[in-house]
Amino acid sequence: MQYICGVNKVMRDIADDFAAQGYLVACPDLFWRQEPNIQLNDDPANPNPEHFKRALELNDGFDDEAAVNDLTATLNFLRSHDACSGTVGNLGYCLGGRTAYLMAARTDTDCSVGYYGVNIQGYLDEADNIAKPLMLHLAGNDEFCPTDIAATIVDRLDPLPQTTLFEYEGAGHAFALAGGQNYNESASNLANQRSLTFLKDQLF
Repeated sequence: MQYICGVNKVMRDIADDFAAQGYLVACPDLFWRQEPNIQLNDDPANPNPEHFKRALELNDGFDDEAAVNDLTATLNFLRSHDACSGTVGNLGYCLGGRTAYLMAARTDTDCSVGYYGVNIQGYLDEADNIAKPLMLHLAGNDEFCPTDIAATIVDRLDPLPQTTLFEYEGAGHAFALAGGQNYNESASNLANQRSLTFLKDQLF
């Protein structure tokens, strides 16, 4: 699932990579109610300040409940697709990390993966609804999730039988965004490998 820059080249490349590994993939436009087909900062190594400003505006206007409805429709579409085995998971970054958590808490998705989800702490009262496996990757030095908030998230979710949490010490927000200012190759590689193993275990 997209982050605050929309379904840009970064997200399309990730989707293409999963498709090349044999997955049936959908990456829905979750900003379509505000501005359809938004694609910001296609090159993380050369960010555009105006694009980032627009991304923050879209993030501020984001409706989590509507997004979960869109993702539930996507989930149902994929399950009905002839190429689908019947099991469907979801994976998201930043804003998408939060919606991955919400999908785990609110839907029957078969598994969920979230990278450095923002504002998950606002929905911890839904944690007991998680019935299917959820993996969260937390940045140890996330400027959008201070250590006290991260600790609250870990304390609430880590004891749950369906959740697996990993924290990457010293890694900043968006540590898996190749070319981005916080890109951390070792943390990214480890998180991605864990995610791939998790998805294969749950979906195949």
